[in-house]
Amino acid sequence: MHLKILLVAVAAVASLMAANAQQGPPNCETSCGNVNITFPFGSGEGCYHSPDFLVTCNRSSGEPIPHFRQSNIVISNMSTDKSEMEIMAFVGRDCYNVSGEAGYKGSSLTLRDFRISAKNKFVAIGCDTHAYFSGRRGNDSDIGSGCISTCGRNSLITNGSCSGVGCCEVAVPEGLSKMPMLLDWAIGNLTCEEAKGTNNFLCNGNSECDQDYDGPGYRCRCKEGYEGNPYVANACQDINECDRGIHNCEHDSMCKNTNGSYTCKCPKGFSGEGRKEGGTGCTADESTLIKIVVGISTSAGFLLVFVTWLYFILKKRKLMMLKEKFFKQNGGIMLQQRISGDGSSHDQAKVFTIEELKRATNNYDESKIIGKGGYGTVYKGVLSDNRIVAIKRSKLADQTQAQIEQFINEVVILSQINHRNVVKLIGCCLETEIPLLVYEFIPNGTLSDHIHNKGKSSAITWEIRVRIATETAEALSYLHSAASVPIIHRDVKPMNILLDDNYVAKVADFGASKLIPIDQVELATIVQGTLGYLDPEYLQTNQLTEKSDVYSFGVVLVELLTGKTALSFDRPEKERNLAIYFLYSLKEGRLFQVLDEHLQLTDVPSEIIQVSRLAERCLRVKADERPAMKEVAIELQGILTSMVQKHPWVQNSSNEDEGEYLLKELTNYECTNDGNVSNVSSSTFDSMSKHAILPIASGR
Repeated sequence: MHLKILLVAVAAVASLMAANAQQGPPNCETSCGNVNITFPFGSGEGCYHSPDFLVTCNRSSGEPIPHFRQSNIVISNMSTDKSEMEIMAFVGRDCYNVSGEAGYKGSSLTLRDFRISAKNKFVAIGCDTHAYFSGRRGNDSDIGSGCISTCGRNSLITNGSCSGVGCCEVAVPEGLSKMPMLLDWAIGNLTCEEAKGTNNFLCNGNSECDQDYDGPGYRCRCKEGYEGNPYVANACQDINECDRGIHNCEHDSMCKNTNGSYTCKCPKGFSGEGRKEGGTGCTADESTLIKIVVGISTSAGFLLVFVTWLYFILKKRKLMMLKEKFFKQNGGIMLQQRISGDGSSHDQAKVFTIEELKRATNNYDESKIIGKGGYGTVYKGVLSDNRIVAIKRSKLADQTQAQIEQFINEVVILSQINHRNVVKLIGCCLETEIPLLVYEFIPNGTLSDHIHNKGKSSAITWEIRVRIATETAEALSYLHSAASVPIIHRDVKPMNILLDDNYVAKVADFGASKLIPIDQVELATIVQGTLGYLDPEYLQTNQLTEKSDVYSFGVVLVELLTGKTALSFDRPEKERNLAIYFLYSLKEGRLFQVLDEHLQLTDVPSEIIQVSRLAERCLRVKADERPAMKEVAIELQGILTSMVQKHPWVQNSSNEDEGEYLLKELTNYECTNDGNVSNVSSSTFDSMSKHAILPIASGR
């Protein structure tokens, strides 16, 4: 099938009307149906520029329909700013009838001063379709184009679009005079320059001739910054770019409208063009810049101060809430009630704040650390009253309510202990997750430091060692029997025996201690302590008694005698456990071979034999066979007294008060057959008078 659309264009010079008809009489129709009629178009006499722009409004069918000139071509829209007119084009058809014969129906259109817009598309729809169009441009005729569409069946055609199956399309050559939907138009056949010299030139006022148009005639357009009908005098009105937001100013407030344009006014104190692009922008004047810098700096400083203040306020509030939480959690209220309800005259445990202890230790500086152990770290601190103290920070551990109650009870009791050989508990701090304990400061380190350090052990003579053992035994005896509630230390070892500058012993570190209820002799507990010092019976039965401390003290006596540590895997296997090896050597008569070489002995004094025999009794496996701590203290007091009487030079000027103390405090006792201890009136006491002396080897 062949479909042919013939488009014929006739170029003619339009007759011109008078210049005073540019706007038309005031009674001209401005619309027909939905289409606005604007000059140079018009529907009545004197309302249009020339007959080519005549619009006929057909009202015969009820709804007004605008027609192009006096033809049946319907106008659907018209534009003066683009010089375009949209019409309803005819459709050419070539269809088969029932007998199979094709019926061709083409169309043609003759236009004056109107050209086909290049925006149009020529479209053919159907299977087996050969469509083309032709026309002429200027003096050139038979200019055309076309396309071919084939397909097997009509069902392949897609309605509403041209996908390439059952349809085809081709662009319309620019300037071709033919039947289109969109028409380009211009005024007359004179160019802009030629028309300017005539009396009816339409581009006046704020409109100008379109220099970009190169077709026949001329076109008008509103100047930049104006809009409206450029073919009507004074119809191009100023566009307010500021109100419409189509300006290039940095801010809307800076935009100021002018006729046909706008300016960007910088605010007070600034100069420049104030445009985003293509301009210098607004630059602050020197004085303004200084004010801005000062203002910003002041605001920033104020904001920084405020934020910092708010941060510290919130942080302080959080810390206060956290301290209050820990204080209650650690039994602080309970401790305060116990202290306030106790009317006794002895020293009370002081409850320190966390700030007090931070100041005392320079915020727990590492240089203040004086010891570390299994239960925590000990710091040296100076309180506000210049007292030097030792502050113990325990390691983190979960605590039950029962444990907290027991801890508070221990703090109260330990703070009431006033024994010259027990480190004084001054108070505690409950504002941390794990409570801090504050003790009196003992300056000369631990017993372990002195007997296991080659540089210090020679200064610890045998006489000093006996005195340290005696003072330690007295302290443990006091804890077991003289305290308001009996206390089992549970971790007796040289590390927990402190020495002052005069080598006076101070029992310390009650982190593992247990209070013994008055109605109980034994406590079932989880085994705690240090390997090498643990009571073997306690290790097997979990039954903690006062005799457990006696066993540990026996190991301390052996360390004082031998200068060796309680447990060492660097020694031969049979010597690893010091207590077992010592008992074996004592039984085999080789005591002299295991004694500390720093004692510088040529033979074994009787006091060493007595102390060794006492250590053997303390180290017995069965707790019932061990002496009580009170009995141990009495025997050591007797040994020390005999040494003082035999060697008066033992007392030097620094220890005279201690010798006097021992002589004054020494009460004479004797051991009865049932194992108890009773006072005697004798002025001397021989602690070994009722025991046989083991044979001793004569040399190393």
